[in-house]
Amino acid sequence: MCVIWGIPYLLIKVAVEELAPATLVLARTGLAALVLLPIALFQGQLRGMRASWLPLVVYTLVEICGPFLLLAHAETRLSSSLTGLLIAAVPIVGVVLVRASGGKERLGPRRLTGLLLGFAGVAALVGLDVATDDLLAVLAVAGVVLGYALGPLILARRLSELPGMGVVAVSLTLAALVYLPAGVVQAPQEWPSGRVLAAVLALALVCTGLAFLVFFQLIAEVGPARATVITYINPAVAVLLGVLVLDERFTVVTGIGFVLVLAGAVLATARSEVADPTADVPAVPVPAPTC
Repeated sequence: MCVIWGIPYLLIKVAVEELAPATLVLARTGLAALVLLPIALFQGQLRGMRASWLPLVVYTLVEICGPFLLLAHAETRLSSSLTGLLIAAVPIVGVVLVRASGGKERLGPRRLTGLLLGFAGVAALVGLDVATDDLLAVLAVAGVVLGYALGPLILARRLSELPGMGVVAVSLTLAALVYLPAGVVQAPQEWPSGRVLAAVLALALVCTGLAFLVFFQLIAEVGPARATVITYINPAVAVLLGVLVLDERFTVVTGIGFVLVLAGAVLATARSEVADPTADVPAVPVPAPTC
């Protein structure tokens, strides 16, 4: 899972060289829906979806429609490694949102330290490793982070009774329908290169479709709390692939920001000091993995 959800940033960077963001989102969600929807239907995991249509639509907009498009737009300007590092702030923002929305988790000294370290890392990356012309792309990534932090809250509080596979399959289908008009209109006149087609297929079938099948199996095997460990390793995979495959630069600031953001995420999402050590429940909702 760490590898599968660490490589989308590389694939998106390759795909947006020839595809408009809307077309990329349409291809990614549409192909993934073709994989997951029949499986969810066969397993009977689409029952009860109609009764929860409103939170399901909101979840789709917040978790998939907005972030997928903003992420593609951001990577037309930012490197895949920097984007992956900035997205690593999702657990940190998730802690803040849980607290702000009435969550009962206590923000002890350890978590507060994690929040400060994480935001310091993001500030270092944005302030020292981003050009002025790329600030709009950074704002797009901020929108992605906010969406990925809000999505699990909606999932946990309004959709927790529904089968996870069914929710994902329906959400991807709805997102594909939303981007169908714009994706078709902005599609290139000629077929993209084989490199871009391979990136799109891998992004849709492996990093989205297959990824959810594996992720649900992982949760079934080890529980939701241990499954969140992948959140801390994904950015390392993104940085490594960006540097090795795309020859993206790795600066001292990138290294410092990397350490601060990941250390902050680990501390900020650690269990409360008074929590039951035997409980396998995450301190905050599992950060959305659909990136």
